[in-house]
Parts: sequence; structure tokens; C-alpha cells
Amino acid sequence: MQFKDIIGHHELKKRLVHSVDAGRISHAQLFTGAAGQGSLALAVAYVQYLCCRNRHDGDSCGVCPDCQQIAALAHPDLHLVFPVNKQGKKSGEVALSDEFLPRFRELFAESRGYFSPQEWYDRLDLGKTLKGAIAAREADEMIRKLSFKSFESDYKVMLIWLPEAMKEEAANKILKILEEPWEKTLFILVSEQPTRLLKTILSRTQEVTVGRIEEGVLEQKAREEGIDDPLQARNMARLASGNLLELNHLITGESDQQRRENFTLFCSLMRLSYNDKHLELIGWAEEVAALPREQQRSLLRDAARLLRESFMLHAGMNDISYLWGEELQFCTKFAPFVGVENIEPLIAQIEEAQAQINQNGNSMIVFTHFALAVSKMIKHL
Repeated sequence: MQFKDIIGHHELKKRLVHSVDAGRISHAQLFTGAAGQGSLALAVAYVQYLCCRNRHDGDSCGVCPDCQQIAALAHPDLHLVFPVNKQGKKSGEVALSDEFLPRFRELFAESRGYFSPQEWYDRLDLGKTLKGAIAAREADEMIRKLSFKSFESDYKVMLIWLPEAMKEEAANKILKILEEPWEKTLFILVSEQPTRLLKTILSRTQEVTVGRIEEGVLEQKAREEGIDDPLQARNMARLASGNLLELNHLITGESDQQRRENFTLFCSLMRLSYNDKHLELIGWAEEVAALPREQQRSLLRDAARLLRESFMLHAGMNDISYLWGEELQFCTKFAPFVGVENIEPLIAQIEEAQAQINQNGNSMIVFTHFALAVSKMIKHL
């Protein structure tokens, strides 16, 4: 995985290259960002550049033994930890990353490092209820592996994908080694939800923020994938919100059904809120609480997008609105209800609900509070 394989993030890649070239390598780094923004792929490219024997022109060579092994996630000095689980696990049995490493490598190769936690759990066939976790025994394995001398590279690297899935006992076990690791030992944590990490872990890491992919980059990507209409490519890039996975879903049409369902739920919430239908709002919350967590997150993201678009229509910025079809029709009529007086509080309510869902809050409580709070803010302005 070379830096040239990473979509966008040109300035961030330059900073990472410069830090290695200047010898400023923090022993514990936290890459934060959504899967579709390339946080995992970027972390692997960084490790490959660090270990490459013939790096040049701001990138790893891609052909030396270190590069080839890291690209395949098979380097003896690169250790991987990620959330795992399995159906029918026996009492007392602990699932460890090494058991599932071939599957992880397979998914990484297929997706070029751009895959979501849910896609990984689907690969593990965990069903709708089971989720992955990083057990305390995994922390013991991390410490054991890092206690050995490196085999081929100058550095020993422990890459932990989704450290927020670590059980508290596991997190506490690695605190000391995270703060005072052996010489030439590097921790790379790749997190989608850093707020769920222990503060003691956050304080011991240097954050590398992997932001949204630039809109122009995604627009060009859409054209490369066969979207010939420039306006459609631009609209898709805007709707993807800096996320390559979401762009791929838009291009293939995979997200159309979910987007329609989210739109229907959004319209229902706004109509019930305007009419002060409090009992019906509780019913709306019950319906949303029954959805899978990932769809709840998707609904909240779409709600934020539609509110922002409605605000732009209200402000007369129609030229930069990227709505069409039924979304445009509804938001044009709804725009008078979203203005400077309530757009920030509404978005704040969405962000609060997102944080609570990410922290595994009770969905019924979260969405009941959310619906009733929103209803107080929707009025003709």
C-alpha cells in the first residue's frame, strides 16, 4: 500500500512523509476518521513508507521485500489486532485476531483498505446481534509479541484497528507499554470513534486526523467509475460527504433503498414535529429504535444533510443546493422552517444523538428525546 494508492489527502500525505524523513516519529499515533475516508489504508501506507528500504519521491518503492510484505499485511514485524468474535463460541473461549488474520488480509486486499466495520463483521458472519471485540487476552498477546526483537525491519509495529472495541481490561493492560514502549516499537491505532477510547489512551497518543476526502477528488473518481454526466458526478461527490464508500454505494445504487427509507422517516419526523403530534413522535422513535445501528447512524447523517440543504434554500442559495427529485420538492416546501434561529440547535441535537448511538446508548431513549427536542424547534420562521 503506497501513498499514491490513497484517494485524496495530498497535504496530509506530505506531512506524514516529512515527519518520517525528519526523524520525528511518535511511538504511539492515533489515526482518526471514517473507514470511507481511508484512515486504515493511510495508516498502512505510512507504515510501509517507514519500513521501506528504498523510499524516494515521497513514497515507498513498492517492490522491496518490506513493501511487498506490508502491502499483503504479512510482514513479520507488523502485528495486527482488530475486533473479532464468532458464532457458537464455547464458554470460556476467547477469540483472538490471529485466528481470523487470513480473512482480514483477504478483505483488505479486495477493498484496498477501504471497508467498514460492518463489512468486516459480515465477513465473520456474526449476524445482526453479535459484534466484534478486543479481549483482555489479546492485550497479553500484544505485549508478548512486542517483547521479541524485530526480524527484518528497524521497527516493530502494532497496528490496532478499531481500538474503541477494546474491553476496558484490555485497554488498561497496554497503558504502560503504550507510554514507555521498547526501543523502535511503534503503536498505530486506527479509530472511527476516538471519543470512546479511555482518556489515558488518548493522552498517550499523537492524533493524525484523517478528514473527508476532497469533493473534487471524489468527483473525478465518479467520472473514472463511469459517471459521464458532469452534473451527476458533482452531485454524487457532494452527497458522498467525503466518504469513498458512500460514493461507491451511490454509483452502484446500493444505498438508494436506504436513502429512500431515511428520507421517508425524515419527512415523517418534520411533519409530526410541526403539528405537535407528541404521541405519534414516540411511535416514530419506536420505529427508528428497531432499526440496525448502522441504519440509525445513516438516518442521522441524512437528516443533517437535508436540514443543511433546507437551510441553504431558505437563505436563497439555490445555486449550490445539490438536491433533486422528491428531496428537492420536500425541502423547498420545508425551507421556511429552517433558518439561522434553529439550524445550529437542530444540528447539535443530531450530533448528540449520533454520539449516544456510537456509545451504545438505549435507542428508544435516544430517539424519543431526539424527536421531542426537534419538535420544539420546528416552526415557521
